[in-house]
Formats: sequence, C-alpha cells, structure tokens
Amino acid sequence: MNRFIMTRLIAVAVAAGTLGACAANPRPRGGVEYVLREPPAERVEVISVGPAREYVWVKGHWAWRRNDFEWVPGRWVLPERGYRAWEPGHWEHDRGGWFYIEGRWR
Repeated sequence: MNRFIMTRLIAVAVAAGTLGACAANPRPRGGVEYVLREPPAERVEVISVGPAREYVWVKGHWAWRRNDFEWVPGRWVLPERGYRAWEPGHWEHDRGGWFYIEGRWR
C-alpha cells in the first residue's frame, strides 16, 4: 500500500474516533464527568440564621443530572470532625468541556 493511501486511512480513522468521542454528553474521562454546555449563572440564595453556632453554610450549586443542570440548594451543615471551614465546589472548563470540582472541608 502506498504512503498516500496509508496516510489517508489513518486520518479517516482518527477523525471517526474523534467524532464518536464528541457525541456523548456528558462524557466521563479519567474519572471526570464532562458537560458540553456551560452551567447557568449561580442563583442568589437567602441565607437563613444557622441552627447553632458550630454550623457552616454550604452554598448551593448547579449539578449535572438527567442530561440537564439542576440546582442543589445551599444548606447548614455540621463540619466534619477536625475541620472548620467549607471550600465550595465550582465548575471549571478545559478542552474536554465543563466539569465540576466537589467542595471539601479544610
């Protein structure tokens, strides 16, 4: 097989694989769930008075569920043992699309 035909076959195979990978929304890759659409703007939440002094407010966020964004409202929670502050989760974007980084205690 000559070099030109081999190069064309490889290019077609790569293009077909790339298109197939783009079809899924979201698409998991490396443990990360990608979403092709940008999440909506955060909602403004009215923060009520906490149930007790030791509780921490965990703000709401957009979650990707059932092929669409769904608002998860903020709530008061007791910190995990040994922690006092909550670092909120957030959406980030890279060449794979949008992905959510979970919040964590610090």
